[in-house]
Amino acid sequence: MQQIIGVILESGKSALDMALYILLPIMVIMLALMKLLEAKGILAIISNLLAPFSRVFGIPGIGIFAMIKLLFVSFAAPMASLSLMDKSNMSSRYIASTLAMVFSMSQANATFPLAAMGLDLSVILASSVVGGLCASAFTYYLLTRNLVTPEQSEITLEIKEPHEHETIVQILNKGGQDGVKIVLGMLPMLILAIFLVNVLNQIGAIEWISYVLAPALALIGLPEATVLPIVTKFIAGGTAFMGVTIDLMNQGLISAQELNRMAGFVTNPLDVLGIALYAALGKRINAVIRYAIYGALVGILVRSVIHLIIF
Repeated sequence: MQQIIGVILESGKSALDMALYILLPIMVIMLALMKLLEAKGILAIISNLLAPFSRVFGIPGIGIFAMIKLLFVSFAAPMASLSLMDKSNMSSRYIASTLAMVFSMSQANATFPLAAMGLDLSVILASSVVGGLCASAFTYYLLTRNLVTPEQSEITLEIKEPHEHETIVQILNKGGQDGVKIVLGMLPMLILAIFLVNVLNQIGAIEWISYVLAPALALIGLPEATVLPIVTKFIAGGTAFMGVTIDLMNQGLISAQELNRMAGFVTNPLDVLGIALYAALGKRINAVIRYAIYGALVGILVRSVIHLIIF
C-alpha cells in the first residue's frame, strides 16, 4: 500500500509541475491571442478566404477554422466546429473528411510545450497541413464517395467585431481564463495517465512491450526508450505523451532528433481518448467516425514519412 501511495504522489507531482510550469503559460498566451484574432474577425476572414481552396480537399470553410484551432489551441478546440457541423444540414462526407483531417494533425497542447524541448515547429506545422489535406481528400473522394447524402449547404463563419465595451485587454483576459480552464481540465487526465504509466512500469508491462516493439522501432532509428511515450500516447492521449516525453528527455533518454522522428506519427488526437471524445459529439459524427479513422491513418503515414526523411 505504501508503494502505491508513493506512485500516486510522484505521479501527481510530475503532472502538477508540467501543468503549472509548461502547459499553463503556453496555453494562456496562445488562447488569449487566438481569442483576440477571433474577436476581431481575422480568423473568420482567413477561413472564408481559404474555403474555395479547401473544398478541393473535401474541407468546408468551417473545417479550416477547426484546423487553425487544433494547431494553435488544443485537441479539444475543434470540437465546437464539428458539433456545429453535426447539428447542421451539411453533407456527411464533409463531416467525415474534416474529422479525418483533425485526427491526423498535431494538437497545440502537445506540440508547443515540446517545442521547448527541441521539437521543430516549422516542420511539425507543415507536415500537419500536408497530412491533414491528404487525410481529408482520401476520405472525401475515396472512402465516403458512396455515402448516400446530398451535397448540402455550406457553413460560413460570420465576421464579427467585439462588443464596444470590450477592450483588447478584456478580450485577452477572457482568452487567458479559457486557457486556464483547459489546463485545469487536462490535469485529472494527466495525473491518471502518468499514474497508469508508472503502474505499468512497476509491474513490468512496459518492459515487455519494449522488448516486443524495440526491433520495429530500431528500423526507423528510434531507441527502446521511445516505447514508453508511444504506448502512453495511444492509451492516454497527447497530453500524457507530452508529459512522459519531457520527463524522459530531462533524464537524457530521448534526444531532440529522436523526438522529431517520432513526432510524425504520435502528435495527433487519434488515440483511445480522442476517438471517444469526438464520437460523443453527435450521432452524425459517430456514424462516419470509422471513415475518418481510416482516412486519418493515411494522413499520419504521410506525416511519418516526411519526418523520417527530414530527420
